[in-house]
Order: sequence, then C-alpha cells, then structure tokens
Amino acid sequence: MNGPYAAAPRAAERIFDTARDLFYREGIRAVGVDEIVTKAGVTKPSLYRSYKSKDELVAAVLREVEVGFWERFEAAEALYPNDAKAQMIAYFQVLADRSGGGDYRGCNLSNAVVEYPDRQHAGRQVSQAHKQQLRERLHAKAVEMGASDPKVMGDALMLLIEGVFTSSQMFDGDDKPAKAVVGAVKALIAAYCPA
Repeated sequence: MNGPYAAAPRAAERIFDTARDLFYREGIRAVGVDEIVTKAGVTKPSLYRSYKSKDELVAAVLREVEVGFWERFEAAEALYPNDAKAQMIAYFQVLADRSGGGDYRGCNLSNAVVEYPDRQHAGRQVSQAHKQQLRERLHAKAVEMGASDPKVMGDALMLLIEGVFTSSQMFDGDDKPAKAVVGAVKALIAAYCPA
C-alpha cells in the first residue's frame, strides 16, 4: 500500500537503508553504530535485534550491493544475446556513464576490501567472493569472445572495471579517466579476439 496510509518502514529497514547510504557516502569504517541509529531514528537495541553486530550489517549491505552489480551486468548481457563482445561494450558504457556523477564513490565491494585488510572480516569475505566470481565470469566472457588468451583478457577486463571504480573517486567533473574505458575495452577485444 502506498500513500499516507502506507505502513512506515520497519526499524530493520530504516537501519539497513541508512547504513547502506552512509557506508557508501562516508566509508564503512568511518560510520559508527551511533550514527546509524541516530540517522535511522531507532535505538541501538533495535539495531542489535536485527543484526548481531555492525560487521553483520556490513555483510548484509554488501550482499545487496552484489545483487545490484549482477543486475547491471546481466542487463548488458540481455541487450545482446549471443554476442559477448557487444555485451561487454554495453556493460562498460553503463559503467562509464554511472561513474561520471559527482557523488559516485566507486564500488562498495571494492571499497570494503580496501577498508578491511583482515581477510576474516565478514564484509571482506563477501567482497572477495564477489570479486572472484566476477573474475571467473570475465574469463568465461573472454572464452565466448574467442580470445586468444581468455585468462589474460578476462583479467584485463577485471583491471579495467576496478580502475573505473577507483579512478572515478580521484578525478572530478568531465576529466575522468573512466571516460576512456569503452575505447580501452574495444581495443582489448580487437587485440585478443581477431576477426
């Protein structure tokens, strides 16, 4: 039900949405539980009823971020069935476009790996598992494209993705290296996938 008689979001939903927004804008480690509950308009016990710890909340947020990532990746695939080259170009075009915004902070999953050097941290584990799956899918895409060396090409695609995520946070306005990524992908395809 929408409108004035719709049920207010439950405390758990407000906590999750607030944490997701704060983690992305300010960084996961920079945001404390007190800030999350204050901005969500809930109490600490509400947070701990929903999540055993901040680390569990971090992992839950990152799992949702991962779902969004795969939705965008698969949307590019759906645009060009049976054409892996066009799929990758489409994916990188959307990535380049998304990275152009002034409030773009890259990928929460990549940022979490940088923020948490401890490989046992729940958020780091979610992020690393995602990145490993992405690497495998990029290797498979390179095979579909007929790459002469699918592993190397897949890894190069991975580096381009991570480069967009990172460099977009370093440069402002229209002077972002990420704008060159579509051309780089096309050059990579031409180099590894002879016609």
